[in-house]
Amino acid sequence: MNTTLTALALHQPGRSAASWLRETHAREPRLTVFALLLVAAMLPTLVALGLDDRLLRGVTVWAKPLKFMASVALFALTTAWFVGLLPAARRSGRAVRGIAWTIIGAGTFEIGYITLQAALGEGSHFNFKDGLHVVLYQMMGTGAVAMTATQAVLAWLIAKHAPASIDRTWRDAVVIGLALTFLLGTGAGGLLSAMQPPAGAGLPLVGWHLAGDLRPAHFLGIHAQQLLPVAGALLALSGLARARTLLFVFAAGYVALWVAAMVTGLNGAVLTPMPMPYPAP
Repeated sequence: MNTTLTALALHQPGRSAASWLRETHAREPRLTVFALLLVAAMLPTLVALGLDDRLLRGVTVWAKPLKFMASVALFALTTAWFVGLLPAARRSGRAVRGIAWTIIGAGTFEIGYITLQAALGEGSHFNFKDGLHVVLYQMMGTGAVAMTATQAVLAWLIAKHAPASIDRTWRDAVVIGLALTFLLGTGAGGLLSAMQPPAGAGLPLVGWHLAGDLRPAHFLGIHAQQLLPVAGALLALSGLARARTLLFVFAAGYVALWVAAMVTGLNGAVLTPMPMPYPAP
């Protein structure tokens, strides 16, 4: 069995969460600590959700901070784990430092602004009540694009510098997953920023609607970061002769699913144009 795949430990059900976290911290400590701080921040946010019955567009004001804390924490932890596929010298290099601090900086601003607006009982997204809120919304969008762009950079680093000992199917799955996170996540996110989802609770847990809502497509785009590598790891561990071919078939099917989600999301979506931050002279 390839040593890299053994370290992946998908076949070691007895491995504890603490050992996973120690390994992730060893690979990229800054992103690991950042993710753990976000998880810790979810606890008082859950308390606030239980005590505060205010609603915004039919949903508790604390739903969005909780979802974004969980999503950004997972994004940071996944990035930290994949940094470990690089040689030690590359992990301490300028590119990885840039990836880490971009995610920490953009993620902190996004979570901070969303949580502040929730505490005020106001929306963070599509809040155009004055020039300041328009600028802050634009800054969130810029930060989100920067975060997804880090995945394209990491994909390039892994494709170029990952050791030859790493199983090719696993490496390709990671590279494809990170690249799709940038391409699909940014593509859906850009349109979503101009098309406000329908009001109301929507589907249980996720809150999505079945039409006129681009959030499912955005979810598929962002979480290609995890889903493609998981599929690749399982295929690599299977020992199938055509594992890499099956990976490419899976990736093509994943993109097709994203396209279907985009078509469904655009059907009935309402364009919400962003005003200029300040009136023209």
